[in-house]
Amino acid sequence: MKTIIISILLLIASFSGIYVTSSVSSPKEIRDALTSHNRAIHVKDGWIRDPYIIKGPNGFYYLTGTTQSAAQKETASSKYNIGLGDSSLVGYELQAWKTKDFTQWESLDVPFTLKDGIWHQLNPEKFKEVPESQWRLWAPEFHFINNKLVVIHTSPSPVGSANLVVATGTEPKRPWSNPMGEKIGKRHDPSLFQDEDGTWWMIWGATTIAPLKTDLTDFAGEPVNIGPSGEMSKMGHEGCLIRKIHGKYVLFGTGWSTGKMRKGSYNLYYAVADKITGPYSERKFVGRFLGHGTPFQDDKGLWWCTAFYNGNVPPLAKDGIRTKDLSQNAQTINEQGVTLVPLEVKMAGNELIIRAIDPDYATPGPDEAQKF
Repeated sequence: MKTIIISILLLIASFSGIYVTSSVSSPKEIRDALTSHNRAIHVKDGWIRDPYIIKGPNGFYYLTGTTQSAAQKETASSKYNIGLGDSSLVGYELQAWKTKDFTQWESLDVPFTLKDGIWHQLNPEKFKEVPESQWRLWAPEFHFINNKLVVIHTSPSPVGSANLVVATGTEPKRPWSNPMGEKIGKRHDPSLFQDEDGTWWMIWGATTIAPLKTDLTDFAGEPVNIGPSGEMSKMGHEGCLIRKIHGKYVLFGTGWSTGKMRKGSYNLYYAVADKITGPYSERKFVGRFLGHGTPFQDDKGLWWCTAFYNGNVPPLAKDGIRTKDLSQNAQTINEQGVTLVPLEVKMAGNELIIRAIDPDYATPGPDEAQKF
């Protein structure tokens, strides 16, 4: 009932004109923003959560994420569907796109669905029991391992689980193999990271890690729980991933600014360690409205982070946002679709600094529970 009420309020608000919406930026605006690397830029329209961007071996950037059903037509109400609860329009299909310059996107259609995963094979009765409209595929990621494309994602329904599937080449195309089988288990927001010694690690939850065998058929060691030190000893609750930057292991994680679910802004944080298993530093702030974003480098080596709409109301106007308290509701300035936000990444002595450059994302709001 709560999600239905939120959807109705979103519809009313979108027609009222009290919130700001915008269409995708022009190719020139995108090119200028990519060159200047000093402001956020909206590069793609369309309903998406958890947008994951990775550069492939062919020079294209690949995008995937949580999406609505491919057959869903955009309406005033579907555009700001929050993607959660009984009213969710999230589908069970993986959709993907690729681009060279972020101005033109080529659709790769639907190369994978839950029917291609291991759980449809092992538990077909559960798929029959639950209507297809309630099957959900969340937070897929692309990775390139041993000259093959690997997809990993989580799913809350019809079987609470995850999938790790491998293509026959580097393009997202059927057929898919399931090397881990049911050993993939139930893992929230799983991600993959390759260390400099060649070892691939799986990261899930907030946060557990474990090394994988080279053929991806099983784990190669016991899980280890990691996280920041100090008062905020959890990264958040989802969207965790690891990068190696300037010789440091960087654990990224996502949480609401207030520390309460769907209250405030959806933010990205990080902690740093000299070993992948830790110990990690205290939790630090990357950016406001950057929760479950993907930090990545462009062709010039500049760092960006994906951002997307996650709120209970349509996007807010940016005027005055830096000092606005958002603690009463889930709110954002991100338009529906994919926004790229420039990051400053540098060493200051022995400290690794990672922070959004655009001032509307760079400053913690007054609703931030942790003081930075």
